[in-house]
Amino acid sequence: MKGNLPKPVKKQREVLYMPVSGHTAVLGTAGSGKTTLALYRAAYLSELSMPHAGRTLLLTFNTTLVTYLKYLKPIELGNVHVENYHTFARGYLNVRGKMGYNSICKPEERKSYISQAVQKVESVYEPSKFFKRPPEFFEDEIQWIFSNGITSHDEYVEVERVGRFGTNLSRKLRPVMYEILEKYVEIRTSNGKMYDWDDVAIYVRKEFEEDTSPRLYKHIIVDEGQDFSPEMIRSLAAAIPEDGSLSFFGDVAQQIYGQRMSWRSAGLNIPQQWIFKENYRNTKQIAQLGLAISRMPFFHDIPDLVEPTSPRADGALPTLVECGDRNQQVEIVLRAARSSAKTLSVAILVKDRAQEKVFSAALGGGATRLHRDLQVWNDGPGIYHGTYHAAKGLEFDMVIVPFLDADNLPDQDYIASHGEEEAFTRDGRLLYVAVTRAKSSLILFYSGALTPLLPVDESLYQKVKP
Repeated sequence: MKGNLPKPVKKQREVLYMPVSGHTAVLGTAGSGKTTLALYRAAYLSELSMPHAGRTLLLTFNTTLVTYLKYLKPIELGNVHVENYHTFARGYLNVRGKMGYNSICKPEERKSYISQAVQKVESVYEPSKFFKRPPEFFEDEIQWIFSNGITSHDEYVEVERVGRFGTNLSRKLRPVMYEILEKYVEIRTSNGKMYDWDDVAIYVRKEFEEDTSPRLYKHIIVDEGQDFSPEMIRSLAAAIPEDGSLSFFGDVAQQIYGQRMSWRSAGLNIPQQWIFKENYRNTKQIAQLGLAISRMPFFHDIPDLVEPTSPRADGALPTLVECGDRNQQVEIVLRAARSSAKTLSVAILVKDRAQEKVFSAALGGGATRLHRDLQVWNDGPGIYHGTYHAAKGLEFDMVIVPFLDADNLPDQDYIASHGEEEAFTRDGRLLYVAVTRAKSSLILFYSGALTPLLPVDESLYQKVKP
């Protein structure tokens, strides 16, 4: 097969010949080749000479990863379509006549409508601390409700697990919370917005359940499935014909969108799952740091967590650089990236867009920014920069992670709105994603106190002071 894909090795070959109908799950650690396997699986299921052949859809969550997948996709995969979930959902509802112009609520509009809903509901109740919670609390709780496909007051009140990352909302407050959700939907609808990016999957699932027309795709493959909500997965299960297949590829250790999603909670019927522990991407030293992060308290009690096997490839220890201040971090990061990018692919990964702009301004057009509108993937030596989120599913020869300061990670605003436990869980997983993008070289920068999200074992690093 021509293209940019490495050949499947050892146990990876088994995935090509998993059952060609029904539901299957492949759970693997970072660097185990899940994305490569997803593309090979797509090739096998769409091969026109095979009796099981059918049009195949390869879906992921991250839009940057779609561009990367299209770059990797061999030319023979003409029967395979690659896109992200929300493009698929919007397109399907449009075909069904259920998607009007500009009818999906934008993130800033959503924030405004939810704030209005909280104020309107608060006005009819006695004063309560509940309504004074940070806006992010209500936004995330509504996201959780939609993501789990909850569509009634009674279902929400009775559901056993409510909240984000295990934070529970008392049952006596759930009716009030659901009232806020209903008011938000009312305000949103009155402004011509039928959906937001969280509840669109509910409408897709319901539409498929009523749709008796032939399915467009016989096979659907989900890459980075841990970032899909349970309701997204349910909608995809409804999108295939009876003789079709749904293949789920995921790594729960990289779950960064707050779902704590297991394929079990999505209701998939999977008689057997395939586990991939071997790390083919990272050197032994980088993999050991990733493993140490995955063993920290904020990873405890994660369902389906696959602990990686350390690879045999040897390399240098991750470099931990203590700088005098953030300006020095930026200066040295830029110098290191420009020097190494002559022969290596180098990624500068940061927490958020505000930090990303620091490097965008300095690098200009001489680097590739990882973002949702990236249309072409330029492989080979060069500088890439973006957020941890944008780097999902990608890999680079060298990864540079600045601003690993205690006052930056975990995020202080997130701690204020969600609590310390949730902040550690979210940002700890983000850091795991960043670290495991590096194939051969990893450089970590900080000034002041080091983030508590990194292991304290000094044998994991080579420490440097400029």
